[in-house]
Amino acid sequence: MKNIIPALIFIPAVLFGGDFTKVGTAAAQFLKIGVGARGAAMGDAFVAVADNVDALYWNPAGITNIHSIALDVGYSQWFAEIAHNYAGFAVPLSEYDVIGISITGLSTPEQEVTTVEQPEGTGLYYKVSDLAIGLSYARVLTDRFSVGVTAKYIQQNAYNESASTFAIDFGTSLQTGFYGLAIGMAVTNFGGGLQLEGRDLISISDINKSISGEYNPTSNLSTEQWPLPLNFRVGVALDIVGKNNPVFISDEHRFTLAVDGNHPNDNAERANIGGEYGWNEILFLRAGYKINYDAEKWTFGAGLKSNISDIHFTFDYALVDYNALGKVSRFSVGIKF
Repeated sequence: MKNIIPALIFIPAVLFGGDFTKVGTAAAQFLKIGVGARGAAMGDAFVAVADNVDALYWNPAGITNIHSIALDVGYSQWFAEIAHNYAGFAVPLSEYDVIGISITGLSTPEQEVTTVEQPEGTGLYYKVSDLAIGLSYARVLTDRFSVGVTAKYIQQNAYNESASTFAIDFGTSLQTGFYGLAIGMAVTNFGGGLQLEGRDLISISDINKSISGEYNPTSNLSTEQWPLPLNFRVGVALDIVGKNNPVFISDEHRFTLAVDGNHPNDNAERANIGGEYGWNEILFLRAGYKINYDAEKWTFGAGLKSNISDIHFTFDYALVDYNALGKVSRFSVGIKF
């Protein structure tokens, strides 16, 4: 254990080993937008922390911490009136097995079609939308180690064109027993590529222009296939203050520090640092910082837990600063029965 801790601390530094990036070489960029206001407020340093329904996105092994039927929904108003929505549902099958389903969508408002001949609009409208539907299964293998896997269907639509494929996520969660230290790992979006198809890609083909009056068949314009944004994420979370084997014991206060390292296939390596303070596990304050991101840096947020009879509610808010692009507010609501 003494050798593991220093190695984990320097994970982000090891990941920053190269200068070559592949920006713009992957499709379905909406898959890189994290879900849930809690994780967003902690700067996306969440792979080892995820213990609610949002774990369906961050680390499917994390849903083994759910011991009753749970539902989470989230909403974000992105740039240019783009809406990002998420819903997740988890059901324990036994003491060791949990299944879940998640739906993530990104959509733009309708825009009027313009052309060179009609720059003011043609009277036709289009929109762009993305969709991911996932089915997850997680199992507790030992009292400290869990694994999870998600199979998901991914679709992108742009006016009359669309592309779809399948992918899987895989994650593990380890509770070391050392001052509440948790280690999480997840590989996400491992699957096929996306290639646009649709009626706007159909054209008339003149096989021999030297002959007039012959039949001109239709043909399909060829489009390039693009890979998914594959990502490898590993992280640690440590309870500095708390009552469940922390560094400093407190019955009322808890402070969790989390650090993630990311290795995406279409960008440079990145690191995320986040913290969560909880008072009596009712009121929460969160903050995070992102390293080696183009626009994102600081994140902030708060949360509240409330019980009505046997139903448990959570309300979370996050504010993400994108510097020159502005700020984005994110909201989440969770229910456990």
